Amino acid sequence: MQKKTYKLTETIANSVTNLRDLCYQESFNAGWHTDINTGKLKERNKGEMIALIHSEVSEMLEGERKDLMDDKLVHRKMAEVEAADIVIRVMDYCGRWNYDIGNALLEKIAFNRERADFKSENRLKEGGKKF
Repeated sequence: MQKKTYKLTETIANSVTNLRDLCYQESFNAGWHTDINTGKLKERNKGEMIALIHSEVSEMLEGERKDLMDDKLVHRKMAEVEAADIVIRVMDYCGRWNYDIGNALLEKIAFNRERADFKSENRLKEGGKKF
């Protein structure tokens, strides 16, 4: 892949925020954030939700390890579909607690661009980050 620099814009942040809202709303509409019997908003355990994200990461790894096709979207690689599940769960999590993930993502990308330990010349040095 060729080295490319992207312009970080408000449009990207807004698109990520829209994705967050879509994923959360779909999850909410499916009843994952409300009590099935009463329809009232229920307490969600942040640790449990993070563990569910982790389980999707593990499923993605398994798909890569075994070079599997997905069992639901059979025309796609399992790892690709599990990556989508990871994004959906992260966006649902961020939507539940109204995290400003769009702007946080852009700020983190900009910060990483300037990090000394992310620079190629420093990664090549003794003790530099390999991955």
